[in-house]
Amino acid sequence: MTMTLRPLAMGIALVMGMTSAVQADDYAIDVKGAHASINFTANHLGFSFVTGRFDDFDGSFTFDPENPEASSVSVEIDTGSVNSNHEARDKHLRNDDFLNVDAHPKATFESTKVEVTGEKTAKITGDFTLNGVTNPLTLDVEYIGGGDDPWGNYRQGFVGTTSIDVSDYNFKKDYGNIDLTLHVEGIRK
Repeated sequence: MTMTLRPLAMGIALVMGMTSAVQADDYAIDVKGAHASINFTANHLGFSFVTGRFDDFDGSFTFDPENPEASSVSVEIDTGSVNSNHEARDKHLRNDDFLNVDAHPKATFESTKVEVTGEKTAKITGDFTLNGVTNPLTLDVEYIGGGDDPWGNYRQGFVGTTSIDVSDYNFKKDYGNIDLTLHVEGIRK
């Protein structure tokens, strides 16, 4: 090999070595810093909409921007933490007409597949368990961004939306579909 080609070959080998070293990173969802939320909207008797959130949840995800199809997410929600900003309604939502929190205090989502649909969008499919019933659920997800924060951490952020039909989860009261919006910011572990 001539002297002029040797630096080029070494540079290519270095870049290829760095590319193969890129791998997925694990992230903890930043619930402590309140940089994540699980929000819902439900039709109220056909007259208006009720909005709320779940105050207590936790989770993690794995993300590789070079291979997003290999990503995964796991979330656990304390269903008793439902908060629609109305104490009497929240008490009703916790009973066995709806969330049945005494029998099923947790809801979970475990991803099974990630399908990239655009430059910053994907569909994440997984198993969603609510009220003791597990069904497949697909989230439409948008990548917001990632980078270093001012405190020395590395973060990634996403927003996801989906809709569930409560009749699929054995709710005694059927008010149709519930729209969910999830804002997820994770700190690299």
